Amino acid sequence: MKLLSRQEEIVLLSIWKLGDNAYGVSVREFISELTDKYWSIGSIYVPLERLTEKSMIEAYQGEPSMKRGGRRIRYYRITTKGMEALSEIRKLQNSLWEGFPGPAAS
Repeated sequence: MKLLSRQEEIVLLSIWKLGDNAYGVSVREFISELTDKYWSIGSIYVPLERLTEKSMIEAYQGEPSMKRGGRRIRYYRITTKGMEALSEIRKLQNSLWEGFPGPAAS
């Protein structure tokens, strides 16, 4: 089993969460807001390219936007292979975390 990196996992889950609104900037904003950390453009686009190469996501072009000078937005959607990878990593993490004591009761 080829494991996802944590960065790939976060990006993949974000694409799943964002659904039809998953494109580079929206993924970056979603992750930054969720983690309360700054994520550079590269920290988003590098895993997007890796996930595309691994066929875990697929890219498609949206309609031309006047806001973008007529350019199209590149959207992403998760594939069956991506969903399977998330399922595998979740199963592994659940096994690893099993029995871990929660915060001490006050």
